[in-house]
Amino acid sequence: MHSEISQTALTAAAARAAHPLVDAEPRIFTDPLATPLLGAQAEEFLRYHREHGAHPILAAARAQVVIRSRYTEDRLAEAVRSGVTQYVLLGAGLDSFAYRNPLPVHVFEVDHPATQEGKRARLAAAGTPVPDTVSYAPVDFEAGSLTASLRAAGFDPARPAFVAWLGVTVYLTPGSIRRTLAALGTFAPGSQLVADYLVPESLRDETGRAYARGVGGVAAERGEPWLSFFAPGEMAALLSEYGFRVLDDAGQREAIVPGLWRRTDSLSPSSLSRLVHAGR
Repeated sequence: MHSEISQTALTAAAARAAHPLVDAEPRIFTDPLATPLLGAQAEEFLRYHREHGAHPILAAARAQVVIRSRYTEDRLAEAVRSGVTQYVLLGAGLDSFAYRNPLPVHVFEVDHPATQEGKRARLAAAGTPVPDTVSYAPVDFEAGSLTASLRAAGFDPARPAFVAWLGVTVYLTPGSIRRTLAALGTFAPGSQLVADYLVPESLRDETGRAYARGVGGVAAERGEPWLSFFAPGEMAALLSEYGFRVLDDAGQREAIVPGLWRRTDSLSPSSLSRLVHAGR
């Protein structure tokens, strides 16, 4: 049975919420709606970060989540300045961009219908309105049609779009990843994609290996096993099969400006995950 909100969506929102509460300046990313979206579970999640925030696994989780959010929203802003007017969030989870959106862009949130229903209930409970600039496209990534769901939600495939695919690929089978890329490969020229992906064990540093040991097994036990890993060259080759060229492929350290790593807290980059920015 698909849970209302996946554990990974909750832990990612908790990492965004905890970052300004637990970590020192400079802030990598600030999400004022992360705590409200956690709802009744907010205190439980945030207390854990407050009490154990310096633990390497929790610190690595916060770093990974806030880096990918900052990188993606910075690239999105650049794309909108160049004329992109559609933003597709694949596996939107508890991402809050659509409800604090300062940009002239329409947001299409793609996720499992039960997750979307749970999110909308949390938004209502928090008193956060759903603006006209957001549409929901329910889909099961392993079985449903992304293209059909987006079109039903009002997406225009003839206009360029910016696509974010964060915290998802590791949980998908290679076949499901290819099906999704095949759908994205039909988007209009000028479309862009930002995705994060986990690298194979041989490319991880000790922090990345420790995180994988501590988190990978737990994820499998709760029904969300890690399934897919890529070296940067493998990711570039895969994207090229579907008409995308890599514009940037960054590790956690390079994904944000160097000044954000002048820190006095426990946040530090690891080599567990990377971010790829690609265009058509």
